[in-house]
Amino acid sequence: MAYPVSKIVVPPIYKLWIRKVKGIGNIPHDKPFIVAINHSSYYDILIMPCILVPKLNKKMHTLVNSSYWKNPITKFFLDLWGGIPVFVKNENDSKQKNKLALERALNHINHGDIIMIFPEGTRSLDGKLQKAKTGVARLALLSKAPVLPVGIIGSYKVLPKGNFFPRFARCEVKIGKLMSFERYLNKKTSNKVYEKITKDIMKQIAKLIGQKYNY
Repeated sequence: MAYPVSKIVVPPIYKLWIRKVKGIGNIPHDKPFIVAINHSSYYDILIMPCILVPKLNKKMHTLVNSSYWKNPITKFFLDLWGGIPVFVKNENDSKQKNKLALERALNHINHGDIIMIFPEGTRSLDGKLQKAKTGVARLALLSKAPVLPVGIIGSYKVLPKGNFFPRFARCEVKIGKLMSFERYLNKKTSNKVYEKITKDIMKQIAKLIGQKYNY
C-alpha cells in the first residue's frame, strides 16, 4: 500500500465521480474483513480503497483479473494498492497460481489487512450482475473473516469499455451489513457449501443495487 498517495492524493480526485456513499456506518473498525463488490468498470478497482483506506488507516489488497496487469495504467494503480492477480482463464498453471493468490490474500488478512474481491471475476458491460465464482466463499471460510457486501450503481457509465478517461457521469456506492459465516466453520466444506455462501453474498449485493441474482 502506498502512503500518502493512497490516503491523500488519489481519493479526492477519484471521488469526483461518486455521487453518494451510503452505509458508511456498516464498516467495521476493529477487525480485518473481506469486501465483496460487483464489477462493471475499471473505475471500480479504486472506489473502495479511496473510501476505506483514509477512514480506517489500514492496508487494503485487491484480488483482480490478471489481464489488468497488461495495461500499464491499471498495472500502476494495482501495484500501488497491493493488487493480487488471479487467473480466470483456463491456463496450464492457472489453478496453482490462484491457489497462491488465495494464500497471499489469507496472509494479508491474518496480518489485519482488508481484502477486496470481485466475485463475478470480470466486468459486466451493462451493470447487470453475472454469475459469481466461489473464491470469495473459500477465502471467507479459510480466513474466518466476515464479508462486507458492497454495491456500485452506474460505474459502467463513468468509465465504459473502450474509454481511457472518465465521462461526465457519477456513480453511487452502497455498503451493506457485515456477513458472518461462522456456522460453516466446523462443518465439512464442499462445492455445494461454497456455492451457497457465494449466492448469499451475491443476493445481498443484488439487493443493494436493486437487482436480482438469478444464478
